[in-house]
Amino acid sequence: MENKKHIAILGSTGSIGTQALDVIKKNDRLFKVSVLTANNNADLLIQQALEFEPDTVVIANQNLYPKVKEALKDTYIKVFAGEESIEDVVTFSEIDIVLVALVGFSGLKPTISAIKAKKVIALANKETLVVAGELITKLAEENQVPILPVDSEHSAIFQCLQGELLNPVKRILLTASGGAFRGRKKEELLNIKPQDALKNPNWNMGKKVTIDSATLMNKGLEVIEAHWLFGVKPQNITPVVHPQSIIHSMVEFEDGSIKAQMGKADMRIPILYAFSYPERIKMPELAMDIFSIGNLTFEKPDTEVFPCLNLAFNAIEKGGNLPAIMNAANEIAVQKFLEEKIAFLQIPEIIAEAMNSFAFIPKPTLEDYFSTDSEVRNKLNALY
Repeated sequence: MENKKHIAILGSTGSIGTQALDVIKKNDRLFKVSVLTANNNADLLIQQALEFEPDTVVIANQNLYPKVKEALKDTYIKVFAGEESIEDVVTFSEIDIVLVALVGFSGLKPTISAIKAKKVIALANKETLVVAGELITKLAEENQVPILPVDSEHSAIFQCLQGELLNPVKRILLTASGGAFRGRKKEELLNIKPQDALKNPNWNMGKKVTIDSATLMNKGLEVIEAHWLFGVKPQNITPVVHPQSIIHSMVEFEDGSIKAQMGKADMRIPILYAFSYPERIKMPELAMDIFSIGNLTFEKPDTEVFPCLNLAFNAIEKGGNLPAIMNAANEIAVQKFLEEKIAFLQIPEIIAEAMNSFAFIPKPTLEDYFSTDSEVRNKLNALY
């Protein structure tokens, strides 16, 4: 790498965004921050802007624009506000890579804008492919834009597939930590509080992703994402509970061999790989002592206690706008649980009911995805 890669980080104040900035800080001869965006965390956005000196920042919450603008008035940093501004800034000519680290459905429109502007996509927002995978992958192919996965599992699969272009894949083995409640019975989950579900055993993640991990919906979303990223049929994607989170996923080939990618449970590893691909960059603190690992174990997921995984398989097998219905219902249910308005076990119940009750569209347009998402959110917000 001779020239610095200029990077736009969408969602810089979240878990992925802050870890991406750490990667850039420790490799500042290779990477430069061009754009930072945040939703509501104006204080951290200001702090990041003053430290990394991007060309542009965007605060999605327009009410916070005066605060950010005032704090950065003595810099050359351009300040914008609103979600449409996020769609606009990803098209700036100096940007090489757009890291989409926004939470949920909000990542879809900026990703589309970035692809149309022919930017390399480092995708940490699985919901974009869950909702509109067919549209996004087709658009990326038409614009000859690579989508580099940042989720640890999909990065692992991507790494395992390097050099295997001519070798047919039998199946993908998608690993999961099992979340906060691995091994629990359903009756043990009756009185779960948000603070209990937010205790992931291995990973440091945002609240929404951590709850998804506890329900196993996160793995369901990743099954759908893997289907679109790697062109593997859902029935050839097998979730595997791997409590140690050392193997981040595996690929099994037709000859019976299995390739696995291993490493620390540290999101900076897949972030760095996406930023530096096809090269690998040295970061000594990410090295793993293989002699300290101990035993590696694997289990089948308990889909009776955690039915969200089967809901995701049902959604991708039927297709159409059903994954969009599922995703919107999940986002609302998770938020209501975090607000303690519903119980933990109601999350899959609400999702299943939504999947059975909202209108199914076999061949949705982009407008259909947005109208479906809006309809589901409005109805569920009114109910709960």
